[in-house]
Amino acid sequence: MMLFLTSGVVLGLSAGFSPGPLMALVISQTLRHGVIEGIKVAAAPLITDLPIILVATFVLTRLENFRPVLGGVSLAGGLFVSYLAWETVRARQLDLGVGCDEPNSIRTGALVNAFSPHPYLFWLMVGAPMIVKGWATGPVAPLLFVFGFLGCLVGAKIMLAVIAGRSKRLLHGAAYRYLMRALGVLLFLFALLLFRDGARLLGLLPGA
Repeated sequence: MMLFLTSGVVLGLSAGFSPGPLMALVISQTLRHGVIEGIKVAAAPLITDLPIILVATFVLTRLENFRPVLGGVSLAGGLFVSYLAWETVRARQLDLGVGCDEPNSIRTGALVNAFSPHPYLFWLMVGAPMIVKGWATGPVAPLLFVFGFLGCLVGAKIMLAVIAGRSKRLLHGAAYRYLMRALGVLLFLFALLLFRDGARLLGLLPGA
């Protein structure tokens, strides 16, 4: 159980603190319209990710008896998480260039997240396989993963909105770089677990 919760927390924090369109919008909306508007943008994944989770999990459950397919998906997920880890480690500062003149924060945040490829890639290649794997032990494990991921994803972006509302300078400098490097290392470790699961499902390693 703790593996699924920990995985969700690590992936959620990494996604929450990593630079991207939604993060830039959270910061810019906060700086332009106040912390409340930034928090509204931060909550966008609660709107957009739930349908993606349901569709991705439904697709994979139809393939649950096809171990080579699940193995390939797990290996693809490992590659995707490795890419996210590399981008996280390389992060140096935030780009605050994304924004809008009118608040409309919930709608704008939802649109930005819905048109980003990252949620679809993540839930299809990483999140949904974790849910399917966890379901074999019961309904609690996948729920812990989803709640851990979404809670930390949204929580991290809310934290950034609050920080941005107090001091823009706190979002730059060594502290941010060290945080991103630590999260990047954790992502690399999680990618190794996905590679291991993929190899086992493909029969390349014993234990599956």
